[in-house]
Amino acid sequence: MNCWVRRPGALRVETLDGMLLASTTKINNSKDSLFISGNRKPWLLPPTMANPVKDENGYVVRRPEALYGEPAFGSGRFAAALDPAELAGERPVPLEVPFANVAEVEAISMVEHNGRAAMDAILTPNPSYTPLFPAAPLLYPGRTAVRIDLETAVCVASRSLDGDTAGAGHAILIRGIDEYMLDDLFEEVSMGLTDVRAHIPWDLGPHS
Repeated sequence: MNCWVRRPGALRVETLDGMLLASTTKINNSKDSLFISGNRKPWLLPPTMANPVKDENGYVVRRPEALYGEPAFGSGRFAAALDPAELAGERPVPLEVPFANVAEVEAISMVEHNGRAAMDAILTPNPSYTPLFPAAPLLYPGRTAVRIDLETAVCVASRSLDGDTAGAGHAILIRGIDEYMLDDLFEEVSMGLTDVRAHIPWDLGPHS
């Protein structure tokens, strides 16, 4: 499949031959109802405006409450892979408590994934592991090999190593980030807008 994502909630999914499978249809709807709904979600900052807490090595140890969330398609595995926070948990855990992390991590290495810098590791879930979508966990029973894109933190690959699920997983190829996309990609009915990135030919015809 080919996917276009505009965070936090817009998604377009096509087959490799261009057939549309899914597209967000309400990205331009009024947000007024959110602000009188009485819940706190509308008042949360976008993730880009919230700074995570980092340790002396620059690793994130706690990410602030913000308007996280990814557009889901199918089982939810795609949304979980775009923001794989379930692999790390929501907060630091005491070092003296065994198996307090959501997963045990081993065999960390730096690799390339389709020309992009990435990190490989083998994770084994602990009882505290809670997948974002229970029907589509990123970690399988036993060991799971995962690969994280360094620039975007997307889980670009996973593969179960043990048991009945051995060989199961996913793979994602990132073709571009922060690219301009028309609203037409995410609307049910195209407005016929012109993509300003494309050259527009002008047929002037012969001179008289």
